[in-house]
Amino acid sequence: MLNQSSSHFIPPALSEGNGLALSLESPLQDLRLYSFQVELSHLGSEIAQVFEKNPLLPGVILLEQGEFVGMISRQQFLEYLLRPQGLELFLNQPLSVLYSYARTKLLVLPASTPIVTAAQQALRRSRELLGEPIVVYTEPQTYQLLNMHELNIAYWQIRGIETQVRYERAQAQMIQTEKMASLGRLVDGIAHEILDPVSFIWGNLTHVSSYSQNLLELIAAYQACLTEPPEEILNLQEDLELEYVIKDLPHTIASIRSGAERLSKLATSLQNFCHIDEVYPKPADLHECLDNILLLLKSRLTGEIQIVRNYGQLPPVSCFSGQLSQVFMNILTNAVDALINQAVRQELAIEYCSPGILAPPQKPQIEITTQVCPAKLLSVASGTRWVSVKIADNGPGLAPEQHQRILESFSVEKRAAKETSLSMSYQIVTARHGGKFELRSQLGVGTEFTILLPLV
Repeated sequence: MLNQSSSHFIPPALSEGNGLALSLESPLQDLRLYSFQVELSHLGSEIAQVFEKNPLLPGVILLEQGEFVGMISRQQFLEYLLRPQGLELFLNQPLSVLYSYARTKLLVLPASTPIVTAAQQALRRSRELLGEPIVVYTEPQTYQLLNMHELNIAYWQIRGIETQVRYERAQAQMIQTEKMASLGRLVDGIAHEILDPVSFIWGNLTHVSSYSQNLLELIAAYQACLTEPPEEILNLQEDLELEYVIKDLPHTIASIRSGAERLSKLATSLQNFCHIDEVYPKPADLHECLDNILLLLKSRLTGEIQIVRNYGQLPPVSCFSGQLSQVFMNILTNAVDALINQAVRQELAIEYCSPGILAPPQKPQIEITTQVCPAKLLSVASGTRWVSVKIADNGPGLAPEQHQRILESFSVEKRAAKETSLSMSYQIVTARHGGKFELRSQLGVGTEFTILLPLV
């Protein structure tokens, strides 16, 4: 530090930062910053004494009547003193003389600038300025210096942290992918085990129906021939409730057939949903994919939620059907959640408010519309046709800030930081299928997702 002979200006000081471990978003103010400000009227010999006593000091902030005018680095200062007659020209002259020769372009950044951003800007400077310190300011009239060497060390530390985070995230994603694949194989096996007995029941229902019909005809023939059956037979008919059995047996068989059909469809839908896609896309019926997902969600689609299918004439679409089924599941699940929450709020409002005050609630509805669109009707490349799948709900809609957060999650940076079901859906549609994934929402009106897929 300075001795008393140089006490006519504030001696240099070192700010150690906040002392916390660096992170991906750490700003410049978390690093070691040097404070050393002098007026241009001070002599070069005074600054030389300060540099001699503070070997780590990267430079000096120059002021003129208290206002920031520039900076001279230690390297520049020494280079000019070592020039021929440099000592006579600059050492015993005011700093303004030296600064008139050593004036260079400065990199001045706010203290809140992320270290990664600052390092990238510093490395884009010309070669002769790469070693120059950076001027950091926190508020008016408060300027500090950052040693470029310390900035580089912090930058590469953060890069190492970023690499580690990406590695751990990739490992977690691989584990999650393997878990999902194992779960898919498990569910596929269970669905297969369900289909076996269901197929057995379904295959024998035809025979049971035929046998029962023959037996009923035989009983009717006996009743026609035996106008006065013995008392034992009459008692047995009464105990067995024969008339009721004759009427109810066809209905019972029809109910068994309906249940077996529903169970067969459910198991098939599970198999399709858990299907592991091939390396190359294959033609698929999108309507079948949508119907399978709606069947899987049937337990959540209460009687209050109405499903409207506006299916157009769609050709088979070349796609990864398993991944598209996941996209449909994500969108429909979000729609169901929004409608259920809205229905609960409406019920609470009706319960605690006078019914006459509130408008009649709108019936929750999910509308699915599919069609083939020519390119000229869409903002896409011409020369091809596109399949459009729109899934809209009349729920509460999204607030502007929620809408913006979802759109931001579609970017690579946000998706890498935190992958959501909708960001994953966006990646599947755009990256895997070369399509478009659009979101429109209005608060109080509803939300609409549009999936556009090219017809190859």
